[in-house]
Amino acid sequence: MKSLQLLALGMTLVLSSCGGSSFTGASQNVGTGLGLTSANALVAAGASFNAAFASADLADVGSNIGVTFSAPNSSASTTAKRQISGFLVNVLNQVPFGPDVSPCAISGTMTISGDIADPLTLTAGDTFNVEATACDDGIGEVVDGLIGLVVIDFTGDLLTGSYLLAMDATLDGFQVTTPNDVVSSTGDVSIALDTTASPFVSASVSGTSMMTSNNASTETLSNYATQQTVDAGRTPAPYTLTSRGTVDSSQLSGKVSYTTPMQFEGDDVDYPHTGELLITGDGSTVHLIALDNINVRIELDSDGDGIVDVTVDTTWAALTT
Repeated sequence: MKSLQLLALGMTLVLSSCGGSSFTGASQNVGTGLGLTSANALVAAGASFNAAFASADLADVGSNIGVTFSAPNSSASTTAKRQISGFLVNVLNQVPFGPDVSPCAISGTMTISGDIADPLTLTAGDTFNVEATACDDGIGEVVDGLIGLVVIDFTGDLLTGSYLLAMDATLDGFQVTTPNDVVSSTGDVSIALDTTASPFVSASVSGTSMMTSNNASTETLSNYATQQTVDAGRTPAPYTLTSRGTVDSSQLSGKVSYTTPMQFEGDDVDYPHTGELLITGDGSTVHLIALDNINVRIELDSDGDGIVDVTVDTTWAALTT
């Protein structure tokens, strides 16, 4: 079970500090390198939206362990935040620990080590290191690579599951191989979780750089920050999301920046039914507007004069795949 929990921790941990810092998702980044045209507007909108929601998924701190939200169109379901509490309590009960090499269920190993100051709680400066070597736990994925975690701040009680937790993470060649794809990530992320108003949970993530590649493309997300909330006490569970960042995608010939002038809102793992994303290129913009959870509108201003030159109505599924 410990190996499976840590495997889950790694698979989705690919995302500022806990407390009172404000999130400036509406501030506009300056686009660089790519002029947005009718030829690339849809690709730029899809890549930027995918980057924003992928960064949100980083706050999960593991598959179904952290914030009760997953990116749209995924198969994951909402879960209680008690699972991350259980994982951390298990780690604390092992102090001192590591390096502890555990066989994975099918093949490969998971090596866990760390340094914790107080076995009864988390303390700023506590470290965790998780290294997977061809780890196959029988869930259809083989994991390799290293994740390092450092606790920045902690207030609350893991046993009751009510806390403020901030961690910094680094990924070094972290790779997940599935029957259909190979996804690898390298970069840094800061994560903040607030479960004090459970079942309403909030999280924020930020970082300087996160590169992710798969069989179809390579994306580098830089200077990014995303904030999300989920109310797991309601069915379906509503979420909100605001995000900003710069994305350099192999699908495009240059970088674009994005921000959310209007926060996205949706339910469970569905696409958002409300919200806007503004993508900025070199003297040009693309405005993505959620019409409902099925349809989305793309407005192109190719010369930056504030006048829409091209409007395209499409579906979320067509835009993001």
